[in-house]
Amino acid sequence: MRGIKKRIRIAATHGFIIALGLVMLYPIIWMMLSSFKPNNMIFSNTSLWPRVFTLDNYIKGWKGYAGISFGRFFGNSLFICAVAILGTVTSCTMAAYAFGRLRFALKGLWFGIMMVSIMLPSHVTTIPRYILYNSFGWVGTYLPILVPKFLAVDAFFVFLLVQFIRGLPKELDEAATIDGCGRTGIFFRIILPLVGPAMVTTALFTFLWTWDDFFNQLLYLTNPQSYTVSLGLRSFVDASGESNWGSVLAMSTLAMVPSFIIFFSLQKHFVRGIATTGIKG
Repeated sequence: MRGIKKRIRIAATHGFIIALGLVMLYPIIWMMLSSFKPNNMIFSNTSLWPRVFTLDNYIKGWKGYAGISFGRFFGNSLFICAVAILGTVTSCTMAAYAFGRLRFALKGLWFGIMMVSIMLPSHVTTIPRYILYNSFGWVGTYLPILVPKFLAVDAFFVFLLVQFIRGLPKELDEAATIDGCGRTGIFFRIILPLVGPAMVTTALFTFLWTWDDFFNQLLYLTNPQSYTVSLGLRSFVDASGESNWGSVLAMSTLAMVPSFIIFFSLQKHFVRGIATTGIKG
């Protein structure tokens, strides 16, 4: 009797999880299927499955905006993401190594200030950052988006890597010091090979957040030649005229592909990085 109740409970739990997953996935499924509908049937046809399949939305959407192919927008986004990953992983790992292993004056104070900055909304610094970058002549280029990535401004990733580094045995550093390694040698020969999972987690989050970023790109990119996928999708929506929703849905579907590929290809390392990064003293 207990076995039957346990099976019923397990089946009910799995049924609830599946139902909840379908509810959460419904908007994505609707978007993907609606991208194959004619533009005039997207909102008039209430059925999920298209009555008429068409690829015109993908063909028109790929032509892009202002004579610029959507492939150019994809290339711009991939370029920004690649540079952002390089800058974030490099700078945040070095900063985390300093906080996790080195001794320097006011270390606790600087770490506390960094942690407080996590709670500071990014919009608070929007106007000062824009004024600063505009005085540098950077507005209209990728520099306001990419240069901060090389300065370890993402405190969350620094904290993530610090916790991972603190979990590594300090005996490894002592053994490397006995063998003649300095601080730089310990960083490159000991810390970097072991902190790989946390670096993969940092790279994955950086890619997703940069790929999905809209506000900063809207704020600083003014030339259609430098538009990213987010701004390219916005170009299809005209507030004063007719919006090409078919192209929006088609290109939005394609825009999800890189994120899915990156996430599922790095899923094992991502889970390992999250699982092995805890609150360590």
